[in-house]
Amino acid sequence: MPLDLSIHDWPLPYESRLEQRAPGSIDLVVIHCTELPDMAMAREFGERIHYADKGTGNSGHYYIDSDGSVHRFVADDRVANHTRGYNSRSIGIELSNVGRYPHWGDSRHQAFTAPYTKAQIDALLALLRQLRNAFPNLKYIAGHEDLDTQLEPASDDPGIMLRRRQDPGPLFPWNEVVPASGLERLRP
Repeated sequence: MPLDLSIHDWPLPYESRLEQRAPGSIDLVVIHCTELPDMAMAREFGERIHYADKGTGNSGHYYIDSDGSVHRFVADDRVANHTRGYNSRSIGIELSNVGRYPHWGDSRHQAFTAPYTKAQIDALLALLRQLRNAFPNLKYIAGHEDLDTQLEPASDDPGIMLRRRQDPGPLFPWNEVVPASGLERLRP
């Protein structure tokens, strides 16, 4: 039975400064992992200004907490900065999960150990159904790890090159989500 989805609007302070876009331009959903301990810290990171000229930062559109609650930080008709090279065509969905926190760049701590909760996956599938109904051109789904494959030196040993983005990571249930979403996995 489909989950009845309740979305809590929690717009970022700079949302109105983000570029607007036409709904027909959206054909992709990118799944992320916050790689932070909780939603409070995810919100704090989302509010940080990284682009001084525009007064905006990095954020997904939606955040799904471990209890399945869904928060909208950025309206769908705005371009959020969540995946280099794909922002104008995509909706970013962040799942609250510690990932590799706080050792993102340490080669000795690259394992994802916290599974996603059933409540998160159920909420994600409900959100994906809603987005498919709202955006007729929505066809693809990808992980951040599929789209940002840049390597960077490890913080503990610059001779070791690590994938910069590894989310949502190996514990994300792609085999369940892709068929249930009705979307095609994009792997450029």
